[in-house]
Amino acid sequence: MKDDDEMKGTKDDVQPDSSAKAPYQQPKSSKKRKSKEIAIFGNYRNYYGYRIDQELKEDPRIKVLKKEWFQGKDCLDIGCNSGVITITIAKKFCCRSILGIDIDSARIEDAYWNLRNMKMSDRKMRKKISEVEGAGDVNGVKHLVNEPPSEDPASSIPLDNVSFRKENFVQSPRPSEERYDTIICFSVTKWIHLNWGDDGLITLFSKIWRLLQPPQPWISYKKNHQVSEIASHNYFNIKLHPECFQDILLDKSPVMSKLYSSLQIGFKTVVVNSMKNPRH
Repeated sequence: MKDDDEMKGTKDDVQPDSSAKAPYQQPKSSKKRKSKEIAIFGNYRNYYGYRIDQELKEDPRIKVLKKEWFQGKDCLDIGCNSGVITITIAKKFCCRSILGIDIDSARIEDAYWNLRNMKMSDRKMRKKISEVEGAGDVNGVKHLVNEPPSEDPASSIPLDNVSFRKENFVQSPRPSEERYDTIICFSVTKWIHLNWGDDGLITLFSKIWRLLQPPQPWISYKKNHQVSEIASHNYFNIKLHPECFQDILLDKSPVMSKLYSSLQIGFKTVVVNSMKNPRH
């Protein structure tokens, strides 16, 4: 006969068999990760926000651009994305006109959205300045107004000279009379090269060359080489005449590397400046 203590066992006292398999439990559903944006042409949304440190006020490439390249000139921005750089150049350097083109219609919509917002911001700024100036004139008597809002000279630019257009620059035909003084093409060559190969890259360079205002002919050098001793000295030592410029731009000349000026500015990006002989 068993002791009472042995008879007091309950179901709760029964230990489970360690060899038995635990019942299958469905894992808790986790939130789906946001799919990574695929931009086969490099046409990422908010590209500038991704590339630029949030603490910076503007794209660092703007700092290496010179005002004389843009002021009072017709300009083209190839691969403008959301138009941030296009608009900044128009405001900061006072272009006569600037056109931004991009292969992605969604990026062109973003560019026009940014342009509208910038125009609205500028109108508010000008209105505020006008109200402050008006407050200083009471009954025809001028009074000093303390701390008027500071105005950036660029904020007075109406931005009516800025436009955008959806276009595949490599494949689209262009009017023969279309010309620009300055053409910029930032972070685009790699994507053209990957999507259209070597032929696409040569097409890009050739089109840029044809769209730039033509260089002065050699005869005009002769007319002006005596303006200074330096000009005269260089005139008789020049080996590259204007008709050679296209080969230089297309990297068919052995002196190509000597004619490029470049500057390392971060993000492993090099800004290269090439230009035709400027007109006077």
